[in-house]
Amino acid sequence: MTASRIPPRALLLVPGGFALLAGLNAALLLLGLPAPFRTARLLDVHGTLLVLGFAGTVIALERAVAVRQSWAYLAPAALGAAAVLLTTPAPRMLPGLLLLTGSAALVAVYVPLWRRSADVAVLVQAGGAVLATGAALLWLANVPMPELLPWLSGFLILTIAGERLELARVAMLNPQAETLFGIVAATTVAGAVATLLWPTPGYALLGAALLATTAWLVRYDIARRTLHSTGLPRYTAVCLLAGYGWLLVPATIWLLLGPVPDGRGYDAVVHAVMLGFVLSMIMAHAPVILPAVIRRPLPYTPAMYAPVALLHVSLLLRIAVGDARDIPWAVQAGGALNIVAVLVFVVIAAFSAVFAPKREPQVGPQRVAP
Repeated sequence: MTASRIPPRALLLVPGGFALLAGLNAALLLLGLPAPFRTARLLDVHGTLLVLGFAGTVIALERAVAVRQSWAYLAPAALGAAAVLLTTPAPRMLPGLLLLTGSAALVAVYVPLWRRSADVAVLVQAGGAVLATGAALLWLANVPMPELLPWLSGFLILTIAGERLELARVAMLNPQAETLFGIVAATTVAGAVATLLWPTPGYALLGAALLATTAWLVRYDIARRTLHSTGLPRYTAVCLLAGYGWLLVPATIWLLLGPVPDGRGYDAVVHAVMLGFVLSMIMAHAPVILPAVIRRPLPYTPAMYAPVALLHVSLLLRIAVGDARDIPWAVQAGGALNIVAVLVFVVIAAFSAVFAPKREPQVGPQRVAP
């Protein structure tokens, strides 16, 4: 295959991209703003679309590429198909079963990865996939989204943190720090599960685990060193460290206040995790992840800083002004600018990939999750 040809597996990104756009459309509706499509169905599946439909598909596809076995593509295929069905009048059972199948397949993907490299980083990521599977099962059982948030958050946080742990090991991380993070990750899984069974202690435990996760990442992630470099390494470090800071919001709220199922506190927790942390991680790693999947370079450009800055400034407006002070216009304006930041980044990334030199990218064993 020539370097200019895009491999068939890249088609699995299409339903993931569809889920992103549908989720952003739903976000506009939730903010009370004009949207291209106005349907109550999107309001009901907004969170599921973006977490399992978009992020889940991308993560599962990257894992399938890493494991290099054809059966592993069942995970992104099922999650992507579920994302499409979520936007249709199809019975809830159909996308629900696909979400469960895709998430369970993602758990299975970590088995050969563990056999290849039996280390804590793989176990941490597998723990995240287990939480995703649990969330899919609970969603199928009609458990409300606020009760699924700890599970979905744990899925994304552990997947990302596990990859950062792997890179820290490459940089000669001491064994004690690795063991410590394994304990923190296990506590995160236990806390997420406990929120459903014993909400008050469960949320406190999860909040404490997220505080420990944030402290560990800031202390041991190589981003602290690459922040002083230039180009892509520095850009990645800026995105990472900014994203870690947003984890303090859910950690503090859950530790001190416990369950926050609605209102401004819920809005702050959801978007601090999903936008401040997760989306910042996606922006950080897109120039690494996408070339490995599509076999086409996505060169870094300083223009990528623009949507990153807009994301974090608009999120501050939304959370620190809108949610904290209960100012509706700030929530609405911040939310609208959040969406603009996502779309601007997509445009910049697409432009960079389309006009990149047609050469074979390096897609060795490096594995970095969004």
